[in-house]
Amino acid sequence: MGAPGPLSLNTVTVRERWGLAECIEGCARHGIPGISPWRDVLQAMGVERAGRAIRDAGLSVSGLCRGGMFPAADAAGRAAAIEDNRRAIGEAQAIGAACLVMVCGGLPPGSRDIEGARGMVRDGLHAIMEEARAAGVTIALEPLHPMTCADRSVLSTLGQALDLCDGLGAGSGVALDVYHVWWDPALREQVARAGARIAAFHVCDWLVPTTDTVFDRGLPGEGVIDIPGIRAMVEAGGYRGHTEVEILSRRWWAADPDDVLKEIKRRHATAC
Repeated sequence: MGAPGPLSLNTVTVRERWGLAECIEGCARHGIPGISPWRDVLQAMGVERAGRAIRDAGLSVSGLCRGGMFPAADAAGRAAAIEDNRRAIGEAQAIGAACLVMVCGGLPPGSRDIEGARGMVRDGLHAIMEEARAAGVTIALEPLHPMTCADRSVLSTLGQALDLCDGLGAGSGVALDVYHVWWDPALREQVARAGARIAAFHVCDWLVPTTDTVFDRGLPGEGVIDIPGIRAMVEAGGYRGHTEVEILSRRWWAADPDDVLKEIKRRHATAC
């Protein structure tokens, strides 16, 4: 198998020490050709200023994190979520993001109605697709590990995401994060089904033992995920985009960001 796709830094990887301006400068200095901002740091820097800085640094934007969070306890909350996603589409367009990554949302507070929450996700996505298509922004649904179903995403498998894409049509795709899908016994079948609809490929690793199911991700090669094997599946379907490193880890957040970027580059070459 050949080398992985061009490296991209998801800014959450160094969020405790660097803002977006430092991430842009760091990527340029370390020869990392791609970046994927989170909306909080993008908004803190200013969308127009960030877009100029990214372009001036010669970086590609592999994605914008994140839209979604559609389920809410009442109609006003659901409408507010849709409006926020429309703003996110505009932000993604402004910085030239390859996609807007969707973390779709969990159960509304006090609810046990998982099917109802999934219906809110479906309806919310349909409500924004016209704007996304007009803006040329791919809506990339990211299935999250079932452990997050209650609070972060009722979309748990790649198969579920693709079922939604079938209904959403043009302009929709999936963001495949190995941390969230590596366990799925239907993964090979569903990656093949996804084909060209894979809009983003995120890598990190699952540590054993893990001390926190959200904030203890490992760098590629530190854990048990067969990242090259999953990459081979993704590339067999035609994906030729960035390999985006997204690490939510208190351990790595405490490290010097320059050291983290150096280690990411090394592991991108050897463990992806």
